[in-house]
Amino acid sequence: MPSHWKQKVRNFFLDLDARIDSTLFSSGKGLRELYERYSTFMDRFYVGHWKRWVFIEPLSEAATIGLGGMILMLTLAIPAFRETADEDWLKKSDLAVTFLDRYGNPIGSRGIKHNDSIPLEDFPDNLIKATLATEDRRFYDHFGIDVPGLARALVTNAQAGGVRQGGSSITQQLAKNLFLNNERTIERKVKEAFLAIWLETRLTKNEILKLYLDRAYMGGGTFGVDGAAHFYFNKSVRDVNLAEAAMLAGLFKAPTKYAPHINLPAARARANVVLDNLVDAGFMTEGQVFGARRNPAVAVDRRDENSPNYYLDYAFDEMRKLVDTFPKSYTERVFVVRTAIDMNVQKAAEEAIENQLRQFGRDYHATQAATVVSDLDGGIRAMVGGRDYGASQFNRATDAYRQPGSSFKPYVYTTALLNGFTPNSKIVDGPVCIGNWCPQNYGHSYSGQVTLTQAITRSINVVPVKLSIMLGGKEGPKAGRAKIVEVARRFGLKAPLPDTPSLPIGSDEVTVLEHAVAYATFPNRGKAVTPHSVLEVRTGAGDLVWRWDRDGPKPRQAIPPNIAADMAGMMSHVVSEGTARRAALDGIPTAGKTGTTNAYRDAWFVGYTGNFTCAVWYGNDDYSPTNRMTGGSLPAQTWHDIMVAAHQGVEVRELNGVGMGQKLPPQPAQANAQANAAPRVLETKPGPPPVLTKRGADILVRVEKLLDDAARTAEKTTGKTTLNEPAKTGKAESSSALAFPENYVAAAGPDGATAPAPRKN
Repeated sequence: MPSHWKQKVRNFFLDLDARIDSTLFSSGKGLRELYERYSTFMDRFYVGHWKRWVFIEPLSEAATIGLGGMILMLTLAIPAFRETADEDWLKKSDLAVTFLDRYGNPIGSRGIKHNDSIPLEDFPDNLIKATLATEDRRFYDHFGIDVPGLARALVTNAQAGGVRQGGSSITQQLAKNLFLNNERTIERKVKEAFLAIWLETRLTKNEILKLYLDRAYMGGGTFGVDGAAHFYFNKSVRDVNLAEAAMLAGLFKAPTKYAPHINLPAARARANVVLDNLVDAGFMTEGQVFGARRNPAVAVDRRDENSPNYYLDYAFDEMRKLVDTFPKSYTERVFVVRTAIDMNVQKAAEEAIENQLRQFGRDYHATQAATVVSDLDGGIRAMVGGRDYGASQFNRATDAYRQPGSSFKPYVYTTALLNGFTPNSKIVDGPVCIGNWCPQNYGHSYSGQVTLTQAITRSINVVPVKLSIMLGGKEGPKAGRAKIVEVARRFGLKAPLPDTPSLPIGSDEVTVLEHAVAYATFPNRGKAVTPHSVLEVRTGAGDLVWRWDRDGPKPRQAIPPNIAADMAGMMSHVVSEGTARRAALDGIPTAGKTGTTNAYRDAWFVGYTGNFTCAVWYGNDDYSPTNRMTGGSLPAQTWHDIMVAAHQGVEVRELNGVGMGQKLPPQPAQANAQANAAPRVLETKPGPPPVLTKRGADILVRVEKLLDDAARTAEKTTGKTTLNEPAKTGKAESSSALAFPENYVAAAGPDGATAPAPRKN
C-alpha cells in the first residue's frame, strides 16, 4: 500500500475514535444532568420520618403484592377459562334422551332439554323467593361471588365444627352444573369462582337464575324445577303452591336426601326450613307461610314405579360418549334410544337380589349385591347396581372394582390350553411358594395329582398358581402372569390387573360388567364382544342416527373355537358336580365358575348358557367380611333364579362343548315323603323357600284388617260372637308356615358351606 494511503486510513480511524469518545462523553454527561434534574424534581415529594412508614411504604408493598396477586390469579384462572373453550358451552349439558326397551316400550329418560317454553316471568313468585331465600339472598347484589355470605358461612361452619352452611352463590352453582363436577377439591372451588365471574359478564342476572332453575338436579332422575314438579306433584311448575314451592326449593341442597318420593318426612322438614328462610329474609311474613306449615305438600306415590335407574344411568353415560363421536356439525341434542334391556329379566334380577338379601342378608352379613345379564352379542339385558337406588346411586355393577376370586381362574386355564395343555393334563396339587407367598386351598389340604378339569371343578388354588409358573418357563412366573393378563385383555377386561403373585387366583379387581361380558367369549366360540346398552339411536323426529349392528364394533376372535369348547366342557362340571350346583338349570346347558375372596369379602358366580351370560356379586360397600358366604351360596342361587326368568319363552341353544342340557335328577324318595309339608327342594338347588314380597305382605295385612272390621260390624249387628276370631289366628299361623316352613332345613352347599336357616320374624 502506498504511504499516502496509509496516512489516510490512520486519520480515518483516529477521527472515528474521536467521534465515538465524544458521543459517549456527551451521552453520559446528558444522562447525568437528566438524573440530577429528576432527583431535584423528586426531592419536592420526599416524605420522611413517620409519614414515610405510615403512608409510602405500605402503598409500595401493596402495589408489589397486588402485582404478584394479579399474576397468581391469572395463572389460576387459565384452567377455569379452558372449560369455556367450547363455543357451544351453553348447550354442553342439554342432551335429552328418552329410553326404550328392546321391544320399543318407554322405560325412562335422562338428561335435560334447555328451552324457553316456560319463561322466568311465568315461574311462581313464591318459588323464586323460596329459591333466593334458601340458596342466595344477595343474588341481585353480588358480582358472582357473595363475599359477605361466604364469610358468614365460614364463621358458622367454624363454630359448628363442620359444614353447616354453604357459601356458594347461585352463579357458582350454575358454573359447577355447566362446566365442572361434584368433586370436593380446592381446584374445583377455584375454577368455580372464576367461572362464576365469567358468567356474570356474559349473562344477565335473570338469565343466570333461569338457567339455574332449568338445569339443577332435583332428584328422581329429573333436572329443572318444571321436571321436578311433574315428577313429584304431577303438575306444571306454573301451578305449584307455596308448600310445594318450598319442598322444591329444599331439593337444591341434597336432592337425593330430601326427595319426597323416598323420604317424605325429611322433605317436609326441609320445606319447613325453607319457609323459615322466607320469613328470615323478609320475603314473607309468618302469617303468609302459616298455611303452608299446616298443610305440607303431598308428593305422588311412586314407590310402585320400578324404573331401571342403574341401567338408565349406564345407558346415558354410554349415549354421551356416543354423541361425542358424532360430527361437530351435528347439532341435534334430543334423542330416542332403543336399548338392549329386557324388562322381564330386569325385574327378575331385582326381585332375586332383594329376596335373597331380605331372607339371608343378615345371617350372611351381606348388605349389597350387583348383577349383569348379557346376551352373546354383548347387549346388556339387565343390570342391578345395588339394593336400593334411592339410598345410593353408586353403580356397583359398572364402577365398583372388587376381587373376583376363583371366578378369574377360567382366564388362567384358557391361557394354559392355548399353550399346549389339555383338559386332561395332570398337575400335582401340592405345596408351592413364590417368594414368601404360599397359596392355600380352601380346605387347607391337597389332593395330589389332578386333571385341569378336576382342579377347576373343585376350585383348587394351587393348580392355577403352578400353571402360571409353568407358563413362564425359563423366564419365570412373571412371564407366565403376563401371558394370563394378555389373554384376559383379549376377553375384554380393561381393569388395571397389576402383576402380583396372587393374580392367578383372582386377587386383582374387576367390575361386574366387564367380567360378565368377558365370559360371553366361551359360548361365542371364542369371539369376544363389547358390552353395550344402546341398540339404536333416533332423533326426536324419528330419523335413524346410529345402529349397533351397523355402526358398532364387531366381535373379534379372542381364542380358537376348540379352546372355547374345551373350557365350556370343563366349566360345566363346576355346575353339575362342583361348587356351583345351586346354579344348575333344568334342561338348559350351563357352565360357570364361583369365586370367594379372602375373609369372605366378595362372593361371585359368573356363568353362561348358549343364550346368555350373567355375573352375580355379593358383599359390603365398606369392604367388611361376610359371614362365610361363598360363591356357591347366594350368588349361585341368585344366578339360577335370574336365568330361569331369562330363558322363559326363549329357544334354548346348544352350548358349544357341552351340547344340550339334561333334565335334573328327580327328588329323592325320602324327600317326597315330606312333599305335603314343605316346598320341593332339589339337590342341585338347595335355595331358600319362596317368601312373600313386601307388597304382598301389605296386601294380606289390609285384607286381614278388612275381615276384622267386617267381623266387628257383624258382631254389633247380631250381638253375637262370630267365628272370625279363631279363624284369624289360624290364618296368621298358616301364613307364617308358608313363608318359613318349620321342617325346612338349610341344605349344605356343594363347597361345604351351609346356608343359614331363615329367620322367623
